[in-house]
Amino acid sequence: MKTPNQTPVERQGLIASPGYRFILPLAVVFLLGLALNSTWLSLLGLVGAGFFAYFFRDPERAVPQEPDVIVAPADGKVVAVDEVQEDKFLGRPAKRVGIFMNVLDVHVNRSPVAATVVVTNHQPGQCQPVCWKGAEEVNEKQTTLLEGAEGRQLLVVQIAGILARRIIPYVHPGQTLAKGERLGMICFGSRVDLYLPLDAEIMVQVGDRVQAGSSVLARWWPDAA
Repeated sequence: MKTPNQTPVERQGLIASPGYRFILPLAVVFLLGLALNSTWLSLLGLVGAGFFAYFFRDPERAVPQEPDVIVAPADGKVVAVDEVQEDKFLGRPAKRVGIFMNVLDVHVNRSPVAATVVVTNHQPGQCQPVCWKGAEEVNEKQTTLLEGAEGRQLLVVQIAGILARRIIPYVHPGQTLAKGERLGMICFGSRVDLYLPLDAEIMVQVGDRVQAGSSVLARWWPDAA
């Protein structure tokens, strides 16, 4: 079922498609400023369009293809590596890696493994700063449950923050994703948490910076099944 914020449109170039609704009006403002010989209006349109073009950039990434590799779902800084009890979707303990995206990071999020989308769930909520304790529980979020090889399930949770006012999912239940394939984005800034089975070996630590689709976040143990 589509949420009110869901869009079936994905990337169509160097800029993520949701960005054009911000960029095009400002481009019109720039052109209007030129037509009216208004320096301040042209500057406003140029700077605004340039900022949103940068924010909504969607670069290609070299995705590691080793089957045991789990890649980062988001660009940003690792702010949490811990073990938690996740009862709502997984029903068991899980390893969690939290990634904070500042306003300058690429905000397109990607699938950490080749997988099938099992569940998508949008939860309305607050927009507290994601650095606040408990913000991941009360803030608006989009949860995507993925099932990969050997039935292993992973959870990608996109969490809104004080500046993030819209979570845009690209995927739907039953859809098959390649590792590193785009699954959605958040506007503007915020956090993405990845929940992994306990048999995953975490390869990052708090303070590391990662790139969605290309940075190795974790690996499966050789004897994991």
